Amino acid sequence: MASVQEVTDQSFKQFISGDTPVLVDFWAAWCGPCKMLSPVVEELAAELAPRLKAGKLNVDDNPQTAREFGIMSIPTLLIFQGGKVVRQIVGYMPKKQLYDKFSDLLPQG
Repeated sequence: MASVQEVTDQSFKQFISGDTPVLVDFWAAWCGPCKMLSPVVEELAAELAPRLKAGKLNVDDNPQTAREFGIMSIPTLLIFQGGKVVRQIVGYMPKKQLYDKFSDLLPQG
């Protein structure tokens, strides 16, 4: 099973609910930096499961959710806890730098 789930406008609210931190990658197929970031997100999701849940939302196919969260630039990563945005990360960055941006939100273990 893939460690990063595809998320849609319809599945979004349920996907971000719960106690586990949730990372959502807002991306589009035409976006070069999004393509560079995707394997980084995949690696982190695999390494951090089950302490982190990860998903990706295509902004072209799911404009409602992107609009609701004011996504203006992609890639944008939003980290949710309890269904609320607790961190926003915009643009590409290497794996270690990205991990350092949200590692403090992860449960220990």
